[in-house]
Amino acid sequence: MNKKVTDILLRKGSNITTVSPDTSVLDALKIMADQNIGSVMVMQNATYLGIMTERDYSRKVVLRGKTSTEITVADIMSSDFPRITPHDSVDYCMQLMSDRNIRYLPVFEGEHIMGIVSINDVVRETILSQQETITQLKDYLHSSL
Repeated sequence: MNKKVTDILLRKGSNITTVSPDTSVLDALKIMADQNIGSVMVMQNATYLGIMTERDYSRKVVLRGKTSTEITVADIMSSDFPRITPHDSVDYCMQLMSDRNIRYLPVFEGEHIMGIVSINDVVRETILSQQETITQLKDYLHSSL
């Protein structure tokens, strides 16, 4: 069964946690901690600008000796993540994340932001798909006995 990004969004919901580009990094980190998420979408007037991740924080703030109160999300966000669509396969997402060494992919339908997919989502969907295949194979074997 070839799972698609839309399957992930249907399972997890398509709610997106957003911050504005002038949000302090500290405030963004608090939001991420409260919601137990690893990234926030950076939006201004319903326009996607990028994603701020825990990795952005650790590499662009902590390692450079800055403080998270003096830096805004716009200073450290990643705006170069490849875009995917709801029709892309989960396998394609896994390949893209692996090749680019990234953990998040923004999902777009045209210019409209639909959600975000994380490496955890992709792995979870792959495991669920494999479990479904195993169940179907067991059912087939039992029915043929």
